[in-house]
Amino acid sequence: MTPSELAALHARAFIMPRPWSAAEITDLLASPLVFVVELPQAFAMGRVIADEAELLTIATDPDVRRQGLGRRCLDAFEDTARTRGATTAFLEVAADNAAARALYLGNGWQISGTRPKYYHAPDGRRVDAQILGKSLA
Repeated sequence: MTPSELAALHARAFIMPRPWSAAEITDLLASPLVFVVELPQAFAMGRVIADEAELLTIATDPDVRRQGLGRRCLDAFEDTARTRGATTAFLEVAADNAAARALYLGNGWQISGTRPKYYHAPDGRRVDAQILGKSLA
């Protein structure tokens, strides 16, 4: 997918955190540390620095959710991160995003901390971010 296609899918998948623009995605992809794994209606973007991977985002088209695409992207992210030398991974997820939290926790990720009031919801609320980690060794 092109950065514009990734941004369009991200916009369909997210209201919080706010969707990323094609320019922001292009800037991220300019780094050799950043990678994308993609399926026709889903993608994950991450980066590996030294032996640590960060899942930057994972997006699935709302029309095809609950069909395993998110899990396939998450598995591909983990595999790619390992190939790039990562032994651990982390991510941040909105504490009220039950579907995403279930995906991560069901895939062996563990809560390691909280960032209070990290996300700004469209309605003005502030939502905690949970930090999750996983060993990739």
